[in-house]
Amino acid sequence: MKRMMPWMITLLLALTLIALVVIMMINTNGKGNAPGAQQVQTVRLSADEIVEMTSTMTDIKTNLADRNYIVLTGFAFQMDTKKTKEQFDKIKDVRIKPLILRTLADMKPEDLQGMKGQDQLCAKLLELINKQLPEGKVVQVDLTDFILSPI
Repeated sequence: MKRMMPWMITLLLALTLIALVVIMMINTNGKGNAPGAQQVQTVRLSADEIVEMTSTMTDIKTNLADRNYIVLTGFAFQMDTKKTKEQFDKIKDVRIKPLILRTLADMKPEDLQGMKGQDQLCAKLLELINKQLPEGKVVQVDLTDFILSPI
């Protein structure tokens, strides 16, 4: 009996492992969603709706953390509703522009190099701006102009 014990334990572990793999395969071959998870449905907006819910800021100039570089940028901010756009337009010069200037002033030229750096800037601004809005949210931030130049 003592000689068969390791074989029985190995066989039992193998069967348990196979059973777990089968259960996981059955669960993932189903709907692919966890119970209670909601389906996210994307809504395509028309060009007119995009224009109605987008606000722009152009000619934002500031030095970067490396004072030998200056950046000239422009942004397009897409909101979730028209009302949010109205709220955004009211505060964009007093709240949003200073926030953008502070964010850029903390960045180095290397942080803004390439698409990855610019995407990180847009993601950071999206997060910071949504904290400033009284209601609604910004759903997308796009760079419309970008010039990085040494002084």
